[in-house]
This record gives sequence, C-alpha cells and structure tokens, in this order.
Amino acid sequence: MEKEIRNIAIIAHVDHGKTTLTDAILKQTGAVEEGSSMDSNALEKERGITIYSKNAAIEFKGTKINIVDTPGHADFGSEVERVLRSIDCVLLIVDSQEGPMPQTRFVLKKSLELGLKPILVINKIDKPAADAAKTHDLVFDLFAELGASNEQLDFPMIYAIGKDGVAMREMNDERKDMSPLLDMILEKVPVANSDVSEKGEFVAQPFNLAYDNFLGRLALVRVYSGSISLGSKVFVKKPSGEMLSYKISKLFTFMGTARVAAEKVAAGDIAIIAGMTDVYIGDTVGGSESFEALPAIKVERPTMELTFLVNNSPFAGREGKFVTSRQIRERLEKELEVNVGLKVDFDSAGGDQFLVKGRGELHISILLENMRREGYELQVSQPRVIFREEDGVKKEPFEEITVDVPEQFQGAVIESLSKRSAIVAKMEVHEGRVLMLFEGPSRGLFGYRSKFVVDTKGEGILATRVIGYRPYAGEIERRASGSMISMETGKTLAFSLDNLQTRGELYIEANTEVYEGMVIGNTSKGVQMTVNPIKGKHLTNMRASGADEAIALTPPKLLTIESGLELMDEDEYLEITPKSVRLRKIYLKESERKRAK
Repeated sequence: MEKEIRNIAIIAHVDHGKTTLTDAILKQTGAVEEGSSMDSNALEKERGITIYSKNAAIEFKGTKINIVDTPGHADFGSEVERVLRSIDCVLLIVDSQEGPMPQTRFVLKKSLELGLKPILVINKIDKPAADAAKTHDLVFDLFAELGASNEQLDFPMIYAIGKDGVAMREMNDERKDMSPLLDMILEKVPVANSDVSEKGEFVAQPFNLAYDNFLGRLALVRVYSGSISLGSKVFVKKPSGEMLSYKISKLFTFMGTARVAAEKVAAGDIAIIAGMTDVYIGDTVGGSESFEALPAIKVERPTMELTFLVNNSPFAGREGKFVTSRQIRERLEKELEVNVGLKVDFDSAGGDQFLVKGRGELHISILLENMRREGYELQVSQPRVIFREEDGVKKEPFEEITVDVPEQFQGAVIESLSKRSAIVAKMEVHEGRVLMLFEGPSRGLFGYRSKFVVDTKGEGILATRVIGYRPYAGEIERRASGSMISMETGKTLAFSLDNLQTRGELYIEANTEVYEGMVIGNTSKGVQMTVNPIKGKHLTNMRASGADEAIALTPPKLLTIESGLELMDEDEYLEITPKSVRLRKIYLKESERKRAK
C-alpha cells in the first residue's frame, strides 16, 4: 500500500472562520503560498462567504489528507449534501462566542445521518465574550437533539484561533501552530485506502462536476475500491440502470489547491477524471460491466421558483452580449450540470421563458450575478415559494429563523415577524442581547432582510434554515410601500428628484436614464404613483426668493440583484444587465396596467 490517505470535510456556519482555519492548515504544511485563500472565486472574495465547495490536499507526517471546504450558507446546502458522501470525517467548526447556528444544525444533521463521527473545533477562543465550555455544552445538546449515537456523542475536541494559525488540545496549552489539530486528524479519521479496498474492483462516484475548455467535462470522484490508469476503459452506471462506456483521457489528483496530473488513481483518493462526456453527480463509475452501483446522491428539493425571461425593456440589448432565449437556455443547461440544487423547466409558456427553481434567494441571486458578469442580459419575475399538495392539504415550506438583537430592538422584530405569520418558539436574554427562535413560512421572509437591517439599525444577526413543509399559513402582507413609476423616458434631473424624495425612497440618482414604466422608488403611503422624474425647472425672466437654493438629494437606495428580488411586486420584473439592475412594471404604459387589473 502507498502512503495512507485521510479524507475530511470542513463544515461550519457562515461566519465561524472556516476558510481562515483551512487556509492556516494549508499554509503550515506548505501546500499554498502566503496570501492565497480557498475562497478564490471573485464573488466569494467580495462577499466573504464560501459559495462553492473546493478541494485541497496536504501531506503531514507521511500521510495525505484530502480536505473539502464546504459552503456555510443554507441556500448552498446541495453542495454540502453531496460532499459529505465522499469523505470519512467532518471538522465541525463552531464560534466560541456565538455557539452553534442554524446552518451548523443543517450540516451536522446530514453528517450524523451518514454515520460520520465529527471532530469539534471551537474557534475564535480569543474573542472578548468567548465561552468555550458553554459552546461545548450547546454543541453536545445539539448532537443529542439530532439523534447522535453514543459513539458520535463522544466527539473529540480542539480549541483554535484560525487567524493566528494555532490549535490546542487544552485551553492552557502552548499556542504554537496547527499541529495538534492535524495530529488529531491522523488519530481519529479512518484510513481511506486499506489493503482490501486497493485490491478490489475499481468503483468510484462523482460528487462534483467541472468544465475545461480543452478537456470537456471533468468528474470529481471519490475512489472507493481498486485503481484505474490513464487510457483505461471505464463504465458509467446511471441510477436508471443505463450503462455507458468511455476511455479516460486525463487523470488528476490534488496537492495544495492545485490539481496535479496523475498516471493512476487508487482506492481512498479524491481525483478528477476527464473523458466521460455524459457523467452526472451520483452516477457510479466502474472498471468493468459487472460492478454494483452505489446509492445515488440525493439532494433536498428546491423551495422557491421564479421565471427567467428575455429582456424586452426599451433599453434591451444596450449592454448585454448574450440576449436571446437560445443563449439563456444554453447557459442554464450548462449550470444544471454542476448546480444540483437547481431545477429548470424549459417547456414553460412561450419559448422565451424558463421556470427556475432553487433553494433560496441567495442561491438564485448568485446565479444571476454570475450570468450578468459573463455578459448576459435578462429579466426575472418575483420569487414564489413552491407549494405542495399532501393528502388533500395545501402545504408550504417553513423556516426556522434565529435572531440575535440588542434588547431595545426585540419589540420591532417580534412585531414585524408576527405580521409575517412567524411564531416565537424560544427566547433567551444574555448580556443586553436577546436570542429569539421563530418558526414561520418562507413566503413571509421575502423582502424582510432589508427591513430587519433598518429595524435593528444594523446591529442584529439573522439566520434561517428550511425545516420542512407545513399546512398553508394564509395570506401574508408582503410590503407596506407602493411603487413610484416613471411616466417619461429620458434622463432624471435633480430638481425633479428633490420633490419626489419627500414622497418615499428613491432607487436612482440624478442623471440616470429611465423609461416609461420603470420603478424609480417606493412611496411611503403604500399607493402606486406615476411621476415625472425628468421634469426641469420652469425658467422665467423673473427672480423669485430662494430661487438659487442648492438642491440636496438624500442618497438613494441603489438596487442590487438581492435587494431587487426582495423589493419587487407581483406585477413587476427585475431587469438585469452587465451594468445595471432596474425594476420595471410588466406593463409599461399606465393604460395597459389599468386594463390588466
């Protein structure tokens, strides 16, 4: 047997320092250069979150450790679900001040169901309000609540400060480097490549896909038994039982974050195989036609949907490179190959509309952001939850909402969420802050995040996770404000906007091009209002008192894809181009809107 292999995944909530800790491990073992990070995607760097699962490998004391870094947001749960099938242990990273969060529960539940035995890493123990003992107790309670076995409840634990690159077995140990954590991985994580598995028949399963302009589709696989060499013939068995055969054109393994060409891959390793043009996540790859197919990788179903349409606004085609329905269709087909949490109905009404289903607003907005950066131009409808009919009862997705706010804001938060049919399940007060747990329909959370920031003056923390389908919760009032709609096409003037900003909140600045039917702001009284934002000052040859007063415009709320998806109404589209995000009415003319009503 060659060197031993250990396979681990790193799971955590969004802000618990997972990537910082992973980067510290890679740097200590010399796997990456100083300054590089696992979050390499442009969107990940901008937002400070992990969106795509990524692979790396290190060598420590003669052992190869494959590391898979997983996303920390519930909307990217499908990435986590498939990764967990390919590894043998998880490092559960929990912030010593915040304790376990909703996403911690989601990823831990999936890990325990697969029989994995996590290693707990209590991170950020240098925080002023850190309480490692309390965090350990909370995590233990969470394990018990999720039905962990006695073996899983006896989890090993490490303390760490990710940004300093140190780990300790005991709080008072010397703070030197990440070696205590790496030593624990060698002790507790089972060896992936036993003598028995290496001698068996070649069987592997793809858990991720990628695309290369020269090599075509790449399958990221975990090899469960046997070995395979470059140029060998392999067979792909679909969950339906269909069998396909291919010749391997290229093999890669990982060292650091880079992929390294290999002549052969064997049991236990995580590798990339090129040459299989029609392989999908969850298929089984074997070295002969007689192998047993592995259980297919299942992911939870989408909970929301919206329609992607060809942009037909008056400004269509000005900025985009890809604007036709065929180009949008091809891009969505390409996305489906790698994004298993996404579903697309290509047969929806008219050839220029596609019904896209995803796991949440962030899941969809990341796809839209990537598309606009690639030069696509399109418009989307208001997001809607996906209802189900079970035993004659209409059901909808419900979410658990965890809110951590200063005490003075708890009333405003409870009032807002109660209006959205959410019910308080639990409440704790600690050191001037209130931790509240609500349960409510996903529908009620559309458009709430921006209101939450205002209600808590930016000091609150909001996290959610889908907890399943429950009976329909009735009508929910989504927005108290109406739309301010432009009645003219042209460039906005500061003089006109100065008058309009007293009626509500604007989404545009002065000197912005607008068209008839475009939504330029909201009205505080909740009624729709058609306005003229391009009206200039009427000039006369008479002087008036105060005529030369400077116009002071309040900074507008400029739209992003996420805020647009939250703010839009049923009769509106969000127009997305490489340079602009605009909100518009489906019917641009006032007379058409009245007729449609």
